[in-house]
Amino acid sequence: MKKTRSLYHGHRFPVVVISCAVRWYFRFGLSLLDVEELLLERGVVVTYETIRCRCDKFGAGFAQCAKAVRRKPGTTWHLDEMFVTLRGEPYLLWCAVDEHGTELDVLVQKRRDKVAAKRFFRRMLSSNPAPRKIVTDHLRSYAAAKAEIRELAHVKHVFVKVAARVSNRAENSHQPTGRRERHMCGFRDVHRTQAFLSCFGPIQQHYALPRHQMSAAVHRAALKERLATRHSWSSETAAPNFI
Repeated sequence: MKKTRSLYHGHRFPVVVISCAVRWYFRFGLSLLDVEELLLERGVVVTYETIRCRCDKFGAGFAQCAKAVRRKPGTTWHLDEMFVTLRGEPYLLWCAVDEHGTELDVLVQKRRDKVAAKRFFRRMLSSNPAPRKIVTDHLRSYAAAKAEIRELAHVKHVFVKVAARVSNRAENSHQPTGRRERHMCGFRDVHRTQAFLSCFGPIQQHYALPRHQMSAAVHRAALKERLATRHSWSSETAAPNFI
């Protein structure tokens, strides 16, 4: 039987270095230069452009692994939009989370009309089962698009005010993205922003445990378990300096 070649085959650095660089970039508010400095402190000489390429290549795979190990998505979709500026032009970041606050998907689009809402619904249904209930603000594009999609035609649709507490799930989901946008001094290219946010959400949430609901010992044990799961994604043996 033919042996499958590893995705890391042919790279100059070992798996543990590459995977840690990718995790640091998506998990923490670090720039590529920050990651380069952290690796240099550990004796690894690599340029930030190389780190960028490795994040582009392996980030999507890490995000898919993070989605595979998390619990089954809930049956309620909370949908909302967030304005972002790309090269001076306004864009909308469409985001969906379930009732547990787990990010289901994000999509960067130029418009806020029925066509854009329908495209987002189609994208959601391609990777998630149809929900039992949808919670949105009073944007009419949602209702118009939902009526034209067979899988969602009979799904309960709840409209809430922007300030209502029931919409906090969707509103709060924008906070990590907003913080990262400010740290990066804004997003720039549409395609790179979409690729980054598609990886950022699942990877960031995989490690962002509800610390306020856990004791210190439970939090450390859960975090170690998450780190061990990440090692299995790349079949690596973790070195102490790169955890």
